[in-house]
Amino acid sequence: MGAKTWMLVLADLNAREALAAKPSLDREATRRLADTLFPDVKLEAIGDGDLSFTCPPVDEVHIGCFPGVSVVAAKDFGIDYPSKLNQRFITSGGSGTITLHAMHSVVDWFAYAMWAKGKLVRSLSLSPDSGIMEDIGQRLPFEEPFWSGEHPAVDSEEVDAYPFPFHHLELGEATLKDRFGYQLEGYIDASLLEPESIPLVRYKRSRSPWWKFW
Repeated sequence: MGAKTWMLVLADLNAREALAAKPSLDREATRRLADTLFPDVKLEAIGDGDLSFTCPPVDEVHIGCFPGVSVVAAKDFGIDYPSKLNQRFITSGGSGTITLHAMHSVVDWFAYAMWAKGKLVRSLSLSPDSGIMEDIGQRLPFEEPFWSGEHPAVDSEEVDAYPFPFHHLELGEATLKDRFGYQLEGYIDASLLEPESIPLVRYKRSRSPWWKFW
């Protein structure tokens, strides 16, 4: 699997339903959110991307604000312990739901977390090498078939050689499908959202100089 993500999705109600409606991008709201979340850097719009690429390099941020839902992709969210996410990102969600999704096939790792009204309700982070780094809160229904062994990562005779009863990156794809209504890799249900249809504004970010002219 070659998919990578590090993103936050802020939703008033149901992110999957909001994205499935193919909402129109609100560029003014997108800029306001960008300035709110990243107040200490200079942001320069450099064109558009889309939801199929939510793993921008460290010097970029990709953001889209739509009715009822906002997507923010930045390296800041690719963290091993999602529960330790900077509080300013959590408070930006107001009274809605915030979902962090991060996975990286090269380092063989997946994590996701959810906050409701600013309170952490679920956080999971795991990789075969490091094991389960974080497992907080009650498992969501879409997780259960994976934990119960319905999606084994290896053949039955090799089960003792793999640390989980599922492949963690497959769970990462299932999380995308359940929470946001799309997938990046694996068997793709044609009824799902095409992530390329959801635009995101790309911003170059750089530290503002500490000096200034008078």
